[in-house]
Amino acid sequence: MKMGRTMRNKQGNDRENHRIAAASGGLALAAAAGLPHMLGLKGNTLAVSNSWFSVLAFGMFWLLCFYAVGGVWQERQKAGKAGKGKEMRRRLAAAAVWASLFSFGIAFGVQLDRKENVNFRDGAMWLSALAWAAMLTFWVYYGWMRLEKRGRTGQGNRLRKWDALPGKTRAAVTVCFFLLCWLPVYLAVYPGFFVYDAQDELVQVQTRQFTTHHPLPHVLLLGGVIQAVHKLTGSYNAGIGAYTLLQMLFMAAVFAYVLEYMKKSGVSGWMRVCGALYFAFFPVNVMFVLCSAKDGIFSGALLILLTALTELGKRPEAFFASREKMAVFGGSTLVMMSFRHNGMYAFLVLVPVMLLFYGRGFRRRLAALLGTVFGVYFLLSAGLARAVGAQESGSQEMLTVPIQQLARVWYYEGDSLSGEQKKNLYEILPEEVLPYYTAKVSDGVKRWFDNEAFSADPGKYIGLWAEVGRQHPFTYINAWFMTSYGFWYPDTVIDVYRGNGMFTFTYEDSSFFGYEVEQPGERAGKIPWLEEWYRKMSLEIAQQKIPVLSMLFSPGFLFWVFAFAGGYAYYKRERGLLLPFAMLLLVWLTVILGPTYLPRYVLILWFALPGALAVLVNNG
Repeated sequence: MKMGRTMRNKQGNDRENHRIAAASGGLALAAAAGLPHMLGLKGNTLAVSNSWFSVLAFGMFWLLCFYAVGGVWQERQKAGKAGKGKEMRRRLAAAAVWASLFSFGIAFGVQLDRKENVNFRDGAMWLSALAWAAMLTFWVYYGWMRLEKRGRTGQGNRLRKWDALPGKTRAAVTVCFFLLCWLPVYLAVYPGFFVYDAQDELVQVQTRQFTTHHPLPHVLLLGGVIQAVHKLTGSYNAGIGAYTLLQMLFMAAVFAYVLEYMKKSGVSGWMRVCGALYFAFFPVNVMFVLCSAKDGIFSGALLILLTALTELGKRPEAFFASREKMAVFGGSTLVMMSFRHNGMYAFLVLVPVMLLFYGRGFRRRLAALLGTVFGVYFLLSAGLARAVGAQESGSQEMLTVPIQQLARVWYYEGDSLSGEQKKNLYEILPEEVLPYYTAKVSDGVKRWFDNEAFSADPGKYIGLWAEVGRQHPFTYINAWFMTSYGFWYPDTVIDVYRGNGMFTFTYEDSSFFGYEVEQPGERAGKIPWLEEWYRKMSLEIAQQKIPVLSMLFSPGFLFWVFAFAGGYAYYKRERGLLLPFAMLLLVWLTVILGPTYLPRYVLILWFALPGALAVLVNNG
């Protein structure tokens, strides 16, 4: 009788495995068939469909699907027996959302990259994306499941002596380590990367004619340091170099603080060592540590804020019991909002989330803290603007996407616009500038936007935008996608400024980083080979030719890494970790409404990467 039960169980298991294998094979075959649409192969090439590669891809997909589908099926059976079916459905839904967004993002991205347009009537594209979404749902769920079962990694003993040192000593040594590691690059590209509106900000200080286009705290800090040192030395290079050193010191302190926070959070020693080496040597970090743009300080402050949000979310009692933690929260928030306007908008949206879901028992204290931060911010902003007589910069920055949408309709489908529509359009966008429309960046058209005409009758032009949008909805969507898809499509080549002339070069196949020194500074590098190395990474596609490693330079790839880590926090119900991921998402949402896609706008994805990986590797 026992043998009979054993045989029946074995037969049942065999049938179950056969069903899993069949389902996995079907998923794998559909995904393999959709590969050409997911890889963006041009024309009717047979490179995948009539190739040994398709067989290899099918076999790999089938094997991976077999493990993933089988693992999810076993988890479903366990959840059913334990009465946790609802919890599993919640987790599976999260995996399906991630997989669907990723799959359709890839399917749209390949068409945008190839044709600058998504053909929404392409049935094969939709079927391919759906097949990949189904397959990836199981892969993502299985990945999260394996990470949870893996458990936390041990702290290890190799850093025992280091961890035994006083915290201030560790921080000081870490700061010095970063400065020494960055020093050769500083000498190679001396006086630093003075680029991205740097000249404009300096001129504002020199002429005392300020606007609110750039955040005034950064304008005054950058221009003030450079002017002060120039008066003492007679050298603008010395002033730019001094500002670069000041920012290096700030960023070294930020990264040292983050490593200390990782230690306090129980992150393993080897992860902290890897994090320190990453901060010290990874080129994107070093580029922006030495860059005068506001993005460095903004992202550094945002990185500190993410640690404070983690504390608020995971340990609210300890957070409100510590003046130091509240000061870190308030200070980092204030700097972050003051150095990029979109930081304030993102944090403002986060406020009701914090009050509703993270203020239980502490809502009054949280409201008081947030009120104080915003009060100081608005007083500082208004006070600085009044003190220096800054003029308002206009509405074009907030209207970047609508401007680009109207320009695209005129450029590609202008004949469909009525005479009245064209007349109203030319009142805010002169007819002679509309031919300068470029799909990947709105600057060529946006700069000519007539703010006075728009302010005189905003309802009229909002109505024009809505009316044209109803007539050309897909054109509007493609206009927005083309200025943002680099933030969510991993294979994007950052070449948005192709053909634009700068002071010392013209952008060609890459505009990953600005690299140069704008006037009145000039490059005076001391280590030519290292300078050339950074020039190639900035202006050529050198690093993008290296398989796998190239993805570390892709903002679109890093976005999905963070989405995966944030999804894992949701999978585990780590409410405390969801708060910093929510802030990252809100910042990301503000930049996809911007004029183009550049790494500097999402620099935080590089700065916060060790933290995201720690969530996965150290399991929370």
